[in-house]
Amino acid sequence: MSIPGPGGQGLQLTPFRGLRYVAERVGSLAAVTSPPYDVVVRPEGLRELETADPYNIVRLILPQAGTPEARHRQAAETLRRWQADGVLAPDPEPALYVYEQRDGPTLQRGLIGALRLSPREEGIVLPHEEVMPHVVEDRADLMRATAAHLEPLLLAYRGNGNGNGTSGNGAAGQGAGGAAQVIERTIQREPLLSTTTEDGVDHHLWRVTNPADLVEVSTDLRQHQALIADGHHRWATYLRLREERREPGPWDFGLVLLVDTARYPLRVRAIHRLLRRLPPDEALPAVRRAFRVRTVDGPLPRALETLAEAARADPGAPNAFLLAGDGSFHLLDRPDPELLARTVPDGRPEAWRTLDATVLHHTLLNHLWNVPDTPEHIGYLHDPAAAVEQAERLGGTAVLMHPVREDVVHELARQGIAMPHKSTSFGPKPATGLVLRSLTLG
Repeated sequence: MSIPGPGGQGLQLTPFRGLRYVAERVGSLAAVTSPPYDVVVRPEGLRELETADPYNIVRLILPQAGTPEARHRQAAETLRRWQADGVLAPDPEPALYVYEQRDGPTLQRGLIGALRLSPREEGIVLPHEEVMPHVVEDRADLMRATAAHLEPLLLAYRGNGNGNGTSGNGAAGQGAGGAAQVIERTIQREPLLSTTTEDGVDHHLWRVTNPADLVEVSTDLRQHQALIADGHHRWATYLRLREERREPGPWDFGLVLLVDTARYPLRVRAIHRLLRRLPPDEALPAVRRAFRVRTVDGPLPRALETLAEAARADPGAPNAFLLAGDGSFHLLDRPDPELLARTVPDGRPEAWRTLDATVLHHTLLNHLWNVPDTPEHIGYLHDPAAAVEQAERLGGTAVLMHPVREDVVHELARQGIAMPHKSTSFGPKPATGLVLRSLTLG
């Protein structure tokens, strides 16, 4: 994804003074990290992270208190206290950061920096999903209170290497210039920090401060545009908070991780739904006249493979869902075409109208189940096992989804068409807590 023409005003990634944990003040760097806020499985995952270390970053990104105002105030007070006590300290000078994740054969490298914000119509940063206003409002209140960006968004762009730097498993080699070459030179040095998180993923961070390297990165990235792979709500929050301020300043930039997917392709996974107040014995009868419904064999991995086979089997009727919550797995596929024609809005590309998330929200949730899209009724979980477990515990229904193809995501984004919120989960996602951006450091 490149900006055409000479002197492109594409991605403008700038150095910043990273706010980082002081290793000597915490149990371990791994113990203070967290997945992104919307991936933490609550309440079990939240409690596990809170007990891993008293300084775990989850106390900032998901503070616990009786009211939203108290939560955000608590996060701000905690951040100030940790800085005063020397638990978090700023780096001595502005830098970009090379970030590497290694999970067995999977390798990902990218650049963390402060990206100049731009609205969708400029075509520099392309969202591909709609956002939920209440989530944006909550993240905005948290950012206002803390005056900090606590976790980077994940943005994908395609560099000029055209994949020549990858070796099948994502390992990069030589042959590309610009940002890619700066990354390759930087990783030859001793990393600024290294840690292995509980999931077995190795994380490494390097600083880039050499003026020539920074110019090389800047010149390269200005020719490109990027897709928001993960973090639509935080990007929308960045834009909202920038609009509140009339004078140029640090709020004109947002903390991001930029990954060149020509060299390090991302994975695309589904985000599943937890219908907290709809039991399976009500959900299933309501869909039997509109979908083919079959009970399929478990355990969960086998049922998910059946879902994948159903999604691939009939290109003319691709929608398929897996329902759970009553101890069994139920496959929904072959929706009634007439029902889809009545319930899915017109005026959008066929690729959007046939998305599983589109059919789920417009046909199943709105028309057949009458389930409001509010936090009290619907939860969004990345882990299918967690969705099934919570559905069985709460007496609700888990709706397990099949991933969207990456080419569909890119094509809709280029057309300016937003997919329903929480349609995709790109990864690997950056660990939260390795580097923060304070908006008061300059």
